[in-house]
Amino acid sequence: MISSKLKIIFFISILFFIAHGMEEIFSGFSATDSHVQFVFGYLNTLPTPQATFVVFQIMLWLALIVAALLVVGERLLLWMLTIPGLIFLYELHHFWKAIEVGGYYPGIITAVAFPVLALLFWSEWIKNYRAIKHE
Repeated sequence: MISSKLKIIFFISILFFIAHGMEEIFSGFSATDSHVQFVFGYLNTLPTPQATFVVFQIMLWLALIVAALLVVGERLLLWMLTIPGLIFLYELHHFWKAIEVGGYYPGIITAVAFPVLALLFWSEWIKNYRAIKHE
């Protein structure tokens, strides 16, 4: 069973993801960051309704996958939680970019929380993995 502590860390991280996303939106992150251009560049070539439809479809697929994992069981759900855990680590790129530009880089203020979340999350995830492994 996934521990209450891991669930709480995950739920708290959702608030930080929202705050982080808002900082990135309001600070023009999408116009600045090369990662955004790499991942979403294809969408820039599409008409807005088509790009919106593609994003909607992908979000629907992800929601269905999450729903399927909830039905299948906690072992797979625990593995699914590795995705936000990896994103916590990925968010460290804001620090490298801030060092590169020598100052503020969009998203850096709220990115400060992610290394702390990563440490708490991964230590608890490992405990949960060991517990589920021995069930």
